[in-house]
Amino acid sequence: MTKREFCELTKKAVVLDGATGTELSKSGMPAGVAPELWIYENPDSIISVHNAYIAAGSNIVYAPTFGGNSCKLEEFGLARRQEEIIGSLMRITKENASSKGVFVFGDIAPTGRFIEPFGDMPFEEAVSVFRRLAEILAANGADGFAIETMMDLQESRAALIGCKEAAPDLPCIVTMTFENTGRTLTGVHPVSALVTLQALGADAFGCNCSTGPDDMALVISQMAPYAKIPLIAKPNAGLPKFENGRTVFPMAAEEFASYAPCLIEAGATILGGCCGTTPAHIAALAKTLEKTELPEKREYTGSVIASPSDYRAISVDAPFTLIGERINPTGKKALQAELREGKLDMVFDFAMQQISSGAHVLDVNMGLSGINEKEMMQSAVRRLVQGTNGILCIDSTDPETVEAALRLYPGRALLNSISAEKVRLEKTLPIAKKYGAMLIVLPLTDDGIPKTARERMEIVDKIIAQAAELGYSEKDICVDALVMTVSADPSAAKTALDVIECCSRRGLNTVCGLSNVSFGLPARQLINKTFLGMAMGRGLNMAIANPLFSDITELINSRDVLTGNDLDFSRFIGRYADVSAAVKVADTEKLSAGERLYQAVMQGNSSNIDGLCGAVMAEKSVQDMIDSILIPAITEVGEKYSRKEYFLPQLISSARTMQKAMEYLEPFMLSGSGNITKTPVIIATVKGDIHDIGKNIVAVMLKNYDFDVIDLGKDVPAERILDTAVEKGVKVVLLSALMTTTMGSMQEVVALAKERKLDIDFIVGGAVVDETFAEMIGAVYGNTPMDSVRAAQKLCGR
Repeated sequence: MTKREFCELTKKAVVLDGATGTELSKSGMPAGVAPELWIYENPDSIISVHNAYIAAGSNIVYAPTFGGNSCKLEEFGLARRQEEIIGSLMRITKENASSKGVFVFGDIAPTGRFIEPFGDMPFEEAVSVFRRLAEILAANGADGFAIETMMDLQESRAALIGCKEAAPDLPCIVTMTFENTGRTLTGVHPVSALVTLQALGADAFGCNCSTGPDDMALVISQMAPYAKIPLIAKPNAGLPKFENGRTVFPMAAEEFASYAPCLIEAGATILGGCCGTTPAHIAALAKTLEKTELPEKREYTGSVIASPSDYRAISVDAPFTLIGERINPTGKKALQAELREGKLDMVFDFAMQQISSGAHVLDVNMGLSGINEKEMMQSAVRRLVQGTNGILCIDSTDPETVEAALRLYPGRALLNSISAEKVRLEKTLPIAKKYGAMLIVLPLTDDGIPKTARERMEIVDKIIAQAAELGYSEKDICVDALVMTVSADPSAAKTALDVIECCSRRGLNTVCGLSNVSFGLPARQLINKTFLGMAMGRGLNMAIANPLFSDITELINSRDVLTGNDLDFSRFIGRYADVSAAVKVADTEKLSAGERLYQAVMQGNSSNIDGLCGAVMAEKSVQDMIDSILIPAITEVGEKYSRKEYFLPQLISSARTMQKAMEYLEPFMLSGSGNITKTPVIIATVKGDIHDIGKNIVAVMLKNYDFDVIDLGKDVPAERILDTAVEKGVKVVLLSALMTTTMGSMQEVVALAKERKLDIDFIVGGAVVDETFAEMIGAVYGNTPMDSVRAAQKLCGR
């Protein structure tokens, strides 16, 4: 199947298949086995399931390769047989489906590990894992790829890049799992995911699993205004319930299908089912879709850039966008010295200061002699993504640095910049398109900067034409008017203003580096502010400036009110209603060692954690430091996570910083300078379940609260859990399950403990678990990592 054929197919509603795992279980697949191996040894099982879905009306079915990446296969000792097993599964399903006129997409799911910059798995290793799987699928007849059940945008990117590098001509669709909070478990916003992945080359995007069709329609409706590609909805058959020792999904086929018009109206055009759906559900869905007309698609007239948890709409009619300029070593001796030492503390401080002062985007420039620009840019991207929600603008003239940064950045970046210089047109522009970056365009050639507005516009048109050949539209371009210093050329400001007005009349975004205009003059900020106001009047909608100058941000905020871009005045009122309570940027140099340590944990900044702990120890005992600084800091992090002010990457980063602090302090505790009594607890993923991301996060958090965590791993039998509890004298056990089919194993553990008359309390959690289920089996519900910690503290009398 070619991308063009997929595009033709999606001009009408497309029906996918439904749940596979539960249907295979009905065919005799036992819990806890490697599904891919079992199907390989029992091929008729998947043929039967596929035939049922094809008869129900599926246009595309998924090959049974969900756990086919080498990381998941290795958990069963099968990585070396990947080509044999996965190749066979792809071949037999393709031969069967193609004979019936139905397409088969190779199914690609998460590795079970966190990818950098949020986790320990190198990004290129993840790309390699997915690329190899895609190569096997493509070589054995896959019509396309279905990347599904992703929680992390960076892993979704790695999988999509791997597929594109393995088989660039095959269509690739991506779905992520969004909780009822409207975000993924890792805090990814659906619009952020959409704009990032569609710019990167996904052929369709949407949601699967986690929710029923009603909640999924809300997520689809958020994405629809910004979608350039078809949207996918593959919901569960309602929310799971646990009845008579097994998990059931209550939504019958007809009720499930009744939501199809709602999903279509929300914006989805590719529909299927996930957990709890059967061929009957898909048959009812297909029948309903036959009577449902697709609404006319309205394409968004602007563009969007994004970080994993935030996005920014950019157009001449959107709110003004302020790009913070400070992360640039030019003229900053202290920053230059730090970068040459390989440090990024000032980079991070500058980022936090600019975001809190009103910057919407952070320009990141690592151009400095004496350093490896590419490596330092990658390090800066990692650090900024780990510790902030800021959207990044990659600022470099070096094509290798640009590619390294855009490949790593888990969002849709702005690129500063593309000019008409030969190297940028021939090398940097294709790189920008490959990774989906939005462009800042400079009217500059190898011969220099044209003096007149007309000549600059001619160059702009040349760049736009070349970008269009690669697939860019004008709305994905911001024209830098190239304002030069008026002290050297009194007409410089007028020329730039004329360029801005010309672009604005054409609907082109415009941006300028604000500080250039005043160089060499006294009262520079007065000149900058005046020029900004004049440029806004000509249509400027973006600026690269220092947001710490309040008159700049005040002018921008006022502009949005007066142009109708702050309709209910919420942003303006929220910032200025109580001037005395306005956020003030902390000067880290004036903070005490204890305050800096507290801030380091809050920000997940472990770069100097040993030094900070050592400095605080000169003032406090180890116990006092833990009680008055470290525990309150990580507690506030947990509370922010519970309130959805922090997301999973920030929680993990702060937890790791806390853990490093505790590791540094441990020898001093043992030597008598402090005295910590740790309460033992057991944590495990239950029998039949091989997912452990959630469990690992909770384990880290528990360790930070002075629990002695006995981690038994995953797929742990009830007997081993309880035997270990008796042996170690443990009174609190935490159980995790991600799959609906393994919820029953939690009940088995609790029931066996009661049968043995053991005095043990249980805390249960996981994506499929809820409070009703926890109460039913006699356990406490740990909805979030912090909820689990608090429950453990309460049960242990702490």
